Amino acid sequence: MRIAVTGSTGLIGSALTRSLRSEGHDVVRLVRRPAAAADEVEWSPKRQYVDTAGLAGCEAVVHLAGAGVGDHRWTAAYKRELRDSRVLGTAGLARALASLDAPPHTLLVGTAIGYYGDTGDRAVDESAGPGTGFLAELCQEWEAAAGPAQEAGIRTVFGRTGLVVARKGGAWGRLFPLFKLGLGGRLGNGRQYWSPIALHDHVAALRFLLEEDAPAGPVNLTGPEPVTNAEATAAMGRVLRRPTVCAVPAPALRVALGEFAGDVLGSQRVLPARLRQAGFTFAFPTVDDAIRAALR
Repeated sequence: MRIAVTGSTGLIGSALTRSLRSEGHDVVRLVRRPAAAADEVEWSPKRQYVDTAGLAGCEAVVHLAGAGVGDHRWTAAYKRELRDSRVLGTAGLARALASLDAPPHTLLVGTAIGYYGDTGDRAVDESAGPGTGFLAELCQEWEAAAGPAQEAGIRTVFGRTGLVVARKGGAWGRLFPLFKLGLGGRLGNGRQYWSPIALHDHVAALRFLLEEDAPAGPVNLTGPEPVTNAEATAAMGRVLRRPTVCAVPAPALRVALGEFAGDVLGSQRVLPARLRQAGFTFAFPTVDDAIRAALR
């Protein structure tokens, strides 16, 4: 299968590209500069430009590009960057795919469980409506931007990603060094829910969703067992065999992170109902399993 991938240098994109190529798939990488290799296609998310000639023959496109949510303090300028990198990029890509004489069968857009906002103790699945707040509103715009692809009859999937457990990269990757030094601990009161997923399972789920008989529309890419931050902290301590007595109080997080602290301290108890109904099997279903997998 010929598959195009945006965000191919990121945590998930690089792992997905390796996985696909290891089984003989032809992967085309969309890059934000002039193409310099046979497997590259130039695109510009902000200018909404794609060199569509390089997408000829692609049966699927996996769209994972976007500025890192936790990479910078949420100034007005960076919030605009977060929006533009996702909404403009998705809209431009969707229009480009719709314009092809032979569009791909599937567009898989990697969005986020931020769509649901703060769910508190309430478990939600794909049947839940959108939440409120910056990330929830961004996710709604992000998914709506794929409209041209849907209108062109391209099967469109929204992979709403939770917290990917990886040793390096992503939000969880920042935790491992702290916990290894014995400096890890709960954030705030620790009662907020997290919805983790092992990187291995996330890549496997993306590949599962590329199959023609897999579900379209929103699909939660989270593990089957959400945990509280306190439970995740305890699991890190168990697996790494380190103390977890340190804690970061909520006021300190707000000083350090600004508006983003509200999402760190918020609760998202999200279940992968549609993945499980479709028959997907998790290799690392618990948070302890996911942490051990990341250390391999």
